[in-house]
Amino acid sequence: MKQWIWLLMAIVLEVVATLSLRAAVDNPQWIVVVICGYVGAFVALSMVLREGMAIGVAYGIWAACGVAFTAVVAHILFSDPLTWIMGLGIVCIIAGVWLVEAGSVASHRKVEE
Repeated sequence: MKQWIWLLMAIVLEVVATLSLRAAVDNPQWIVVVICGYVGAFVALSMVLREGMAIGVAYGIWAACGVAFTAVVAHILFSDPLTWIMGLGIVCIIAGVWLVEAGSVASHRKVEE
């Protein structure tokens, strides 16, 4: 359970850092949030790996959620475009991450047998 909490923290910190990077374009003080967010995201991601999650699964979920959440929140905060094609891409990302996770679980079960 701890690994999922760390992963959620890594995702949130990465999204906050990325959105703050966009905000720093107009207001340079946001760069402090950018740096702290990215450092915190990588620390949290390293804790996920320390807790035993496979790197392919952790990185896949982290990256995919980061892309999806950043696109949606940037649309809300900055009026960035969010087209149906982008939405389809987000659905494909989610499906891909789910397949990687399902494959990892299946592989882990075979090793235990």
